[in-house]
Amino acid sequence: MDEFEKPLDLDLWLNADLFRQQNFLKSQFINLLEMVGNSISNFEFEDISPKSRGSKISKGNDLLGFPYQVLDLVRDFEISNGVNIRLLNWFGNGFFITVFLGKNRRNPVDQLLELGFSFGLCENQFDYPDLILNKNQTTDLKKIQVSTLGFHHWIKSFDIESDPNSNSEILSLEIKKILGILRLASEQSRI
Repeated sequence: MDEFEKPLDLDLWLNADLFRQQNFLKSQFINLLEMVGNSISNFEFEDISPKSRGSKISKGNDLLGFPYQVLDLVRDFEISNGVNIRLLNWFGNGFFITVFLGKNRRNPVDQLLELGFSFGLCENQFDYPDLILNKNQTTDLKKIQVSTLGFHHWIKSFDIESDPNSNSEILSLEIKKILGILRLASEQSRI
């Protein structure tokens, strides 16, 4: 029997409380992303990339069947010199922080490893199913050093707490640490 020929689950369809709860939870996470995004000035992003386009929240309903929300910070996706910090809330799968660096950017391996990041080995920087579900990532220094992907992509899982304000404070501090590392890396590459 084809999956779409199965009877419609009308009880689920009419479960208004379930949909209200899910929509409220989505709104809470959007509010969290807004708090984090508003805690950092665009000037801090411009220190990292003169092509910074600030911050932006995006959302989608179907990444392998699960809704997701994204906060992009800096938003310079240029493959050679770009930089982006992304907070990804993937319902049913977790909350993640990613750092994208163009291939010509200094890759602050030691500092990002110290912060608990893993280096992504996916050929497509947006292949989150491969990066997260297949764990196509490493902390092995030799594998990182021989990477020929044409960009640097880092990922770290973030454990969400039930208190939104606590999450906002911790995430904002984490982003500021990353910005500090990237600022230092930019300054060192100019020396």
